[in-house]
Amino acid sequence: MAENHKKAAGRLCYLCNQRRAALKRPKTLEQICRECFYEVFEEEIHQVIVKNQLFKPGERIAIGASGGKDSTVLAYVLSELNRRHNYGLDLFLLSVDEGITGYRDDSLETVKRNEIQYGLPLKIVSYKDLYGWTMDEIVKMIGLKNNCTFCGVFRRQALDRGAALLKVDKLVTGHNADDIAETVLLNILRGDIARLSRCTSITTGEDGPIPRCKPFKYTYEKEIVMYAYFKRLDYFSTECIYSPNAYRGFAREFIKDLERMRPRAILDIIKSGEDFRISTSTKMPEQGTCERCGYISSQKWCKACVLLEGLNKGLPKLGIGRSRGLDNNHRKDVKQSNGTNNIEGKQCGSLDF
Repeated sequence: MAENHKKAAGRLCYLCNQRRAALKRPKTLEQICRECFYEVFEEEIHQVIVKNQLFKPGERIAIGASGGKDSTVLAYVLSELNRRHNYGLDLFLLSVDEGITGYRDDSLETVKRNEIQYGLPLKIVSYKDLYGWTMDEIVKMIGLKNNCTFCGVFRRQALDRGAALLKVDKLVTGHNADDIAETVLLNILRGDIARLSRCTSITTGEDGPIPRCKPFKYTYEKEIVMYAYFKRLDYFSTECIYSPNAYRGFAREFIKDLERMRPRAILDIIKSGEDFRISTSTKMPEQGTCERCGYISSQKWCKACVLLEGLNKGLPKLGIGRSRGLDNNHRKDVKQSNGTNNIEGKQCGSLDF
């Protein structure tokens, strides 16, 4: 009898000790009920926002929305917290259409439904409009080996340009704890220690056109999935068709293995990245602006303009690899054949920074 009572008690929620446990929380391994899970999940994000002073009343905030689980949960939770705690924010959804048939066109339909479900205005910017290329066209030219480089550079700048169109004060993204731990590991594997402090910062780009915030910095991916599942949120779950062999995928699998053995490992990796100190002798690149489009850059031309120039000249590998910017011969060819401000195809973005 005592054993049966003990077993029954073990099924009760660890936090409230009243309702039956419905899940084992990935971050702490505590068995808790759905109601307590919703409460601790939302409260932890609220505390991150408050402690790091991510927002100020009256600010216009763009939520980077892809239709996936992270951005969908972010839009839902941020809307709830904004009402519950009276943040006083004007929220918008901002999506980028990379031009990937069978993937992005479907996920954007999810974002359009989220616009109606959450009552948030939606702005969509596209690679085709900004750069004159879609990812389908780029992959057709370069293949699958370096396509993520193009997409990552173009998407980052497209989000900034879309945020500028919305005239927002900040851009928030759904990067979670797993994403940040992966980035820390990738920077170490690449020997790019100088980027560690930036990749672990909860707010970046204060010196750029629009600051970016990561409210999910300490939120586990598995918990985001659980929250979306139990709340029955409408999100798109298919992975990008062009990224099955991305280098980041190998780091992701390693992080997952560590998490299975020790759930705390994800937060410990983030903490390690935060604790790294850059030697005073380490030369950091000086921030300037791109001569062509005016976007923030440490070189004469920003990475997006270099990649775009390679595409337009039929030299897609021009901006791939360690070298940044254009070498003198390429720059001379560009100026002689096209002129700095008159190139074949579109310039990098249709906005002037």
